[in-house]
Amino acid sequence: MSSEPSLYEKYDLKQVINASGRMTALGVSTPREEVAAVVNTGLNHYFEMKDLVNKTGAYIAKLLNVESAVVVSCASAGIAQSVAAVIVKDDAWLLENLHAAPLEIPHDIVLPKGHNVNYGAPVATMVTMGGGKVVEAGYANECSAAQLAACITPRTAAILYIKSHHSVQKSILSVAEAAEVARAHNVPLIVDAAAEEDLTCYYETGADLVIYSGAKAIEGPTSGLVLGKKHYVEWVKLQSGGIGRAMKVGKEGILGLTQAIESYITLPKTTGQEMVDKMTPFIASLNEINGVTGRVVWDSAGRDIARTEITFDEAVLGWKTKAIVDAMKNGDIAIYFRGYRANEGKIEVDVRSVTPPQLVIVAQRFKHLFSGDKA
Repeated sequence: MSSEPSLYEKYDLKQVINASGRMTALGVSTPREEVAAVVNTGLNHYFEMKDLVNKTGAYIAKLLNVESAVVVSCASAGIAQSVAAVIVKDDAWLLENLHAAPLEIPHDIVLPKGHNVNYGAPVATMVTMGGGKVVEAGYANECSAAQLAACITPRTAAILYIKSHHSVQKSILSVAEAAEVARAHNVPLIVDAAAEEDLTCYYETGADLVIYSGAKAIEGPTSGLVLGKKHYVEWVKLQSGGIGRAMKVGKEGILGLTQAIESYITLPKTTGQEMVDKMTPFIASLNEINGVTGRVVWDSAGRDIARTEITFDEAVLGWKTKAIVDAMKNGDIAIYFRGYRANEGKIEVDVRSVTPPQLVIVAQRFKHLFSGDKA
């Protein structure tokens, strides 16, 4: 056995149990071995980068049966570069002078108000980085096709649709309806589908550019994917000589994501039912604790993802849910949950990145927490 210290020991890092899902704050995901091998190969060889970008993009496009694709550094970069692309197009002067563009250049980016969210950074920040100005359509709790269309003017550069659990889910038009509005008004539709699992449905529905995180569902290295209609993707590629220079992706990221996509579409995926089977003993263990109730819930954005919802009876436990979440993060092993509904006394466990032995540890930590004094 090696006497070398682990990375946790070497850098005095806390070990983590990631029960929150594929979140940027925890390093997102753990790529497959074949992806890591391709990343390593990429690190140790040289390429003509333009050739690498074009050839891997063409390979991905063929795999997914889309017109074109390009690997970028992350989904946020994909938003910023896609916005810049639809504003700049192939204007050589504007590519280098986007920051000084005259205000009459169409640069409004229309999106449903309920999609103007903070996913770890504000959507509007990425739009602004790309030279755009957010125009909100509808209200926080509704946006119809007519409300979206009413915001389109000659200053509109694109419609942006955020397909995410962070977005408002009720009374919001669908991607297909947004695509109809875009076609009727001759403006492109950009769909941010960062954590989505279907790599083709939004393109097939009519989006001109679709953005994915390379490190979430696809489980690649830190990277992003932009796919769509050929001329729009070509405009995104041009941004490597504009704002994209500040967010370039390395050769290892390009090659690693290309392999990850191939693995993702050819290898079997974990189904929601398999997730249920994995969490069933964990839920049974939780339900042994007085004041704690566990049950299966399904992803609010419609993906085939099952999670454990844990409800805390704060009066019985003598704990506020936020304090429970903080205590679990601050133990010897940091345990992270999905805490979006902590104000309702509920948290969720995403079991995709957790092993069965880790689920046992989590249940034991809860039992220990509620058997002693409050932290």
